[in-house]
Amino acid sequence: MAKTIVQIAKKSCPAVITIVVSKDLPKIEGYYMYPFGGRDYMMPKFDHTALNEKTQIGGGSGFVVSKDGYVLTSNHVVSDTTAEYTVIMGPKEKYPAKVLARDPINDVAILKVEAKNLGFLDLGDSKNLQIGEGVVAIGNALGEFHDTLSSGIISGLSRYITAVNGLSQQAENLRGLIQTDAAINPGNSGGPLVNMQGKVIGINTAVVAGAQNIGFAIPINYAKKDLVEVKKYGRIIIPFLGVKYVLISKEMAQANKLPVEYGALVIRETLGEPPVIINAPAHKAGIKEFDIILECHGQKITTENPLVNILSKKKVGEKVPLKVLRENQEIALEAVLGEKI
Repeated sequence: MAKTIVQIAKKSCPAVITIVVSKDLPKIEGYYMYPFGGRDYMMPKFDHTALNEKTQIGGGSGFVVSKDGYVLTSNHVVSDTTAEYTVIMGPKEKYPAKVLARDPINDVAILKVEAKNLGFLDLGDSKNLQIGEGVVAIGNALGEFHDTLSSGIISGLSRYITAVNGLSQQAENLRGLIQTDAAINPGNSGGPLVNMQGKVIGINTAVVAGAQNIGFAIPINYAKKDLVEVKKYGRIIIPFLGVKYVLISKEMAQANKLPVEYGALVIRETLGEPPVIINAPAHKAGIKEFDIILECHGQKITTENPLVNILSKKKVGEKVPLKVLRENQEIALEAVLGEKI
């Protein structure tokens, strides 16, 4: 039965938390102006003679999904493996958080805090969502306004975007996203997108800069799979082929006079580093450098449907047929997927 937004707020807000990212950094003793490109930039001046001090370098939102302290958030919120993370549940409730697993492909991370009898949110099903459904986005907007709610509808499904992490400036390709017109702001990342039954159907992840009412969320079913694996195995099980490649686009094919305008070109990233890992599934299947993998398990490999996305839906030990272009000849190979360590 549908709930009112007031009812959703009372049930959900206690389980939505703030994640603080901090590192030990040199003490800042002042600032100076640094001229570059005809402009002056304000730069921090560090006191390297003093002891490092704990400094907040970022933050985001998350939500508790079990009474014993499992927390879901976005991977980009906790992507720094050298940082420390603190979960704030209330003015006087702070807990150190351990990152149990990161899933960069789906932008999901799982944290754990040592606490008991916590309020938590129920996870819904993102498989059969419909455009026009009512939703509520909750999070720590702009890093300042805790328990901020915004309501709207599902505006689109299965969206594909390239998102840039504001902290690391790394670009990530995200697929299968839920689009919503519920306001999502910086700091909301990692917070829940709930339906009108008060169940989580997505994890807020991105907003389009310069646009109004266009936000995106990761479908919760991606995170549910990761959560099950972490609880069972202590890690996320990621299928592994063991090959390095670049995705072929129309522009790349034309510039390099390639015979096809799609697929994954097997090529080394740096000199001396083999593009096919020795004894990995790809090596055992017979894949070689400069092969173009056209299809995996019957699916065409494109920039919008890359190899990593296809493999993420498979299981370790599963046999996957590969269509490969080698010296302008199509050949059929088969690989047995391993586990990425």
